[in-house]
Amino acid sequence: MMRLACCCGALLLLSLAPGVCEGRNILVLPADGSHWINMDVLLQALHSRGHGLTVVRSNASWYIREESSYYTTVTVPVTRGIDQAFITNVGLENLKFQRGDISWMEFLRTAVGMIGLFAEIQEFTAELPSTLLGDAELVTQIKGGKFDLVLGDPCWGGAAIVAKYFNLPLVYNVRWLVAVEAHLAIAPSPVSYIPITGSGYTDRMTFLQRVQNMLLYTIGRIQHNWVNGGVYQKMCERYLGPDCDYLQLMIDADIWLMRMDFVFEYPRPTMPNVVYMGGFQCQPAKPLPQHLEDFVQSSAGHGFLIMSLGTFVTELPADLANYIAATFAKLPQKVIWRYKGEKPATLGNNTLLVDWMPQNDLLGHPKIKLFVAHGGTNGVQEAIYHGVPVVGIPLFFDQYDNLLRLEDRGAAKILSVATMDKDDNFLKAIEEVLTEPPYRTNMQRLSGLHRDQPIAPMDSALFWIEFVMRHKGAAHLKAQSYRMPWFSYYSVDVALLLTGALLLLLVAPFIFFRCLCAAVCKRKAKRD
Repeated sequence: MMRLACCCGALLLLSLAPGVCEGRNILVLPADGSHWINMDVLLQALHSRGHGLTVVRSNASWYIREESSYYTTVTVPVTRGIDQAFITNVGLENLKFQRGDISWMEFLRTAVGMIGLFAEIQEFTAELPSTLLGDAELVTQIKGGKFDLVLGDPCWGGAAIVAKYFNLPLVYNVRWLVAVEAHLAIAPSPVSYIPITGSGYTDRMTFLQRVQNMLLYTIGRIQHNWVNGGVYQKMCERYLGPDCDYLQLMIDADIWLMRMDFVFEYPRPTMPNVVYMGGFQCQPAKPLPQHLEDFVQSSAGHGFLIMSLGTFVTELPADLANYIAATFAKLPQKVIWRYKGEKPATLGNNTLLVDWMPQNDLLGHPKIKLFVAHGGTNGVQEAIYHGVPVVGIPLFFDQYDNLLRLEDRGAAKILSVATMDKDDNFLKAIEEVLTEPPYRTNMQRLSGLHRDQPIAPMDSALFWIEFVMRHKGAAHLKAQSYRMPWFSYYSVDVALLLTGALLLLLVAPFIFFRCLCAAVCKRKAKRD
């Protein structure tokens, strides 16, 4: 009887929970590449709750499959696209510079060219939403889908325009907003203690570091506005009318699902419609494939470590790969190394090369000792979730800054790719992190903080997506600052008025006494 009562109570609670079983239709505009990996995790969770998903992809996509069991696709024909070869080439050029294989002049030429190249990449990605909105058949198909929401990654800037065109609420799965870290566009961001990505600083900066931080912030904002004005503003005017301001439209999303949390990020101001879901893709480890389980079990009491430099860097210069392999061969631990390049000649019997590995499951294995990582956001969050200390080898983008946040908290050690093969630095770093308990203790403390939340990051993300669909937006969470011109936001007009009034109050008595003295002197002169 009691069991029946409990079952009835559970059913009643489920029936009262808004939107739990109410499937809705979501239009997804993802970014390709590694960003798709975490978007895909979110889509699988949405599908499990009964929502219909339609993913807009280009025919040049290299990550997003056209066929899937949990989403349908709208494939947009484009003439240009970016692929893994392009990103890999950028990474290898940066790697060569860091190791001193190319000159400063060559790097400077490359760096200047990268600014234009970045704008060109956005032009490539902007072709997809432009073609979509310019194709009457595709527009009719989207309208026929009766969508309740647009879910987009604003690293590529078309989602806001598409959402506005179809008059749909917009939710971001976000860390980067075209050219800047997303907080800088939506939340108050005092650069006195908020380090700009690329600065390599913590939230405790010296005066000179704050000067450099401000310069980086200014350069980033100029680049951000230039790219948006040159690419997406034109699209806005074409499809939404001449009065549309893309910079305002871009930050007008209902909810920002931020792929970070304050266990990882430094404390900073935020906004009511920013929801933190850092580590949402992490989950308890599943059993390993048998060949990997046999390999890690053969490590006996020494355990094992894994190494991955991400999806973009699949091979290294031969001398560096041989050095890394020779270093691993000196360790008593087993090593699983994700590497697609030519097999290093110095590879030891304790090292297994793989094209792909179940990284989350390996990090959650009881015998894992260390993660040698490049510092991508997904890998860093998985390391925090499972409490595995890190030896970091950052290569480009935000990787150094991600690893710095771990090192600053005593959970990682960073190596430069330029010096890791000097004086056995790589081996020393691995042995230091393996043998000194504070590294693991500090990372496990971070793991405990990350897991100790009232609601799991994924559940929070799903709730807010469904909240926006239930209420057709979240306008009550949007600050008025989005719609204010910069001089009003910073109260420049108020400061000018008050300054003028103060000057008037100070000057008026002086003018009065001067006029009074002049009148008295004039009257006296007449008497004489």
